[in-house]
Amino acid sequence: MSAAEGKSANRTKIPMPLIIFGALFVLGGMAAWYLSRPAPPPPGPVLTPEARAYVKHLKLSETEMKAHKSYLNQRVVEITGKITNTGDRALRLVEIYCVFYDPYGQVVLRERLPIIGRRGGGLKPGETKPFRLPFDELPESWNQGPPQLVIAQIIFEQ
Repeated sequence: MSAAEGKSANRTKIPMPLIIFGALFVLGGMAAWYLSRPAPPPPGPVLTPEARAYVKHLKLSETEMKAHKSYLNQRVVEITGKITNTGDRALRLVEIYCVFYDPYGQVVLRERLPIIGRRGGGLKPGETKPFRLPFDELPESWNQGPPQLVIAQIIFEQ
């Protein structure tokens, strides 16, 4: 036996069906991972054309972010501020998206909350009302900065 024949005899040949099965297994795993990822957060607010045109009449002011401990010794982050209706229509409901980011600018939490609603009554033209948005469970990856506040929905009084 020559030296060249000895080297090829020591190599183990992998059967072609096993290589194909392995490749399909890896591709199947990648496909399963891709399809099982959580859905991306919904795109920005979905406002009716009428509400979209009215957003310019809503002014958020004096917004502040404060953190404190609750009675149960949990950290609570509060966003407070005021909303003013500078338009000529009465509002029954105003909801807002609070969008929190990580240090890399990626969204870590998007929560939709009412700032004007049933409890405090509506918002008349020219009226200003305070709002308070408490958060007791924010992701660890949050960048500790104030969230982006975006009007998500407006419902007009009839």
